[in-house]
Amino acid sequence: MVHGYFPCVSKDDDLIVLDEAGNERTRFTFPRQRRGRRLCLADFFRAEESGERDVVGFQVVTVGSRIGEETTRLFGADAYRDYLELHGLSVQLAEALAEYWHARVRTELGIAADDPDSLDGMLHTEYQGCRYSQGYPACPDLADRAKIAHLLRPERIGVHLSEEFQLHPEQSTDAIVVHHPEANYFNAGGRA
Repeated sequence: MVHGYFPCVSKDDDLIVLDEAGNERTRFTFPRQRRGRRLCLADFFRAEESGERDVVGFQVVTVGSRIGEETTRLFGADAYRDYLELHGLSVQLAEALAEYWHARVRTELGIAADDPDSLDGMLHTEYQGCRYSQGYPACPDLADRAKIAHLLRPERIGVHLSEEFQLHPEQSTDAIVVHHPEANYFNAGGRA
């Protein structure tokens, strides 16, 4: 796992990641909901015009390449049931690892005091903040993975991007970690 915290501000639909001197390092543009509160992820960070900086977290986790090598071997040997079981387990392990590190990030940011004690509470994201993975409705642009990779250098843990911005090994995830108390999962775009 690699993760990091970066100073940032928001402007309209953009999250602007800053360097320590306050200069722009990179920028993420998010789609806005067409209904309801008309939110986008940038709304959960301090606005540039406030004159105050905020912080954004990023994380990349992987279960490594060995499990992918084994699933490839099983598939090639026509051991489809074993392949499907191991592949399914590895995908769930990657997600569990991402959630585990998200909990650690919440602790490091000082917002984990009210984390739920029950599995049901965790599954219903009854905690402050949210972890948004690339390719989902709130941040659908997979090309943004290159920006996260530039910030975190996930090749240090064996994670690389394909030309199509897919993470390799497959059992890897990346995320933008938002600490705002109102951050939750939502759909952006769609019909008006």
